Amino acid sequence: MAKIYRDEDINIDYVKNKKIAILGYGSQGRAWALNLRDSGLNVVVGLERKGESWKKAEEDGFKPLFTKDAVRDADIIVFLVPDMVQKNLWINSVKPYMKRGADMVFAHGFNIHYKLIDPPHDSDVYMIAPKAPGPIVRRMFESGYGVPALVAVYQNVSGSAFEKALAIAKALGCARAGVIETTFKEETETDLFGEQVILVGGVMELIKASFETLVKNGYQPEVAYFEVLNELKLIVDLIYEGGLVHMLKAVSDTAKYGGITVGKTIIDDHVKMNMVKALERIRNGEFAREWLKEYENGMPTVHKELEELRNSLIEKVGNEIRKMIFKKA
Repeated sequence: MAKIYRDEDINIDYVKNKKIAILGYGSQGRAWALNLRDSGLNVVVGLERKGESWKKAEEDGFKPLFTKDAVRDADIIVFLVPDMVQKNLWINSVKPYMKRGADMVFAHGFNIHYKLIDPPHDSDVYMIAPKAPGPIVRRMFESGYGVPALVAVYQNVSGSAFEKALAIAKALGCARAGVIETTFKEETETDLFGEQVILVGGVMELIKASFETLVKNGYQPEVAYFEVLNELKLIVDLIYEGGLVHMLKAVSDTAKYGGITVGKTIIDDHVKMNMVKALERIRNGEFAREWLKEYENGMPTVHKELEELRNSLIEKVGNEIRKMIFKKA
């Protein structure tokens, strides 16, 4: 079993007197900047332009700087802009201006693992990956709790890169829940795999296929929506709260038997083979290359699929169902 690091195991002094430049003020950037500041650390926000993020940072009490100015005397530089733009940000606005020996920190291993960014040999390079979207990281912190995180070290020039990663994880509130050591490779490949085969891709296609099967066989779209999508949240909540056995204990005996016996015929060996293929594309870099090309071309596949989904029956039915469910009495 992996060792779990908690608040009492971690010394925040490793980063206490460091100037930390947070690059980006989106979902994760805002959460990191606010949590680290509230934990007593010295934070500056670096942005490429004066837009909505700049305005939001000012509203939150920061005095944002342009990226090149934010990194000039920063001891720790945290890349919290989207994966696809980190390389250009590094080349144009960070590398020419950063202080020699400054730490480079990431929340996801994509750009380091696939060698899109080649860090200086005299910099510590490490990662803290909170396992939740930024708004949840912030909300849990404010509530006195935290979300779990993974930490990893790619370059340990100082000899204390791991300790600094843990210290930042603690300042984010993650050590309240627990922090586990990993590698850039493991975090990147498992994160992409999870997104593609279950969290986003897998569950979405399973919902769509289930809905379409019921509707094509003569069942009302509204009834189909309740059965294959609306109730899914309730099931996932049960799994989140107590695991798979906890969920099975909470559903009817009929649901137990049907789920246990039929589920395996849906997610069968053929599906598992497709999962292995998806994993191999992640591991050999094929997916990363394909995604970067898609982004450079303006994301035509993403826009096309979103438009088709937006106009689909399941979305139209869902919009009406949600109006009914969330209508105030």
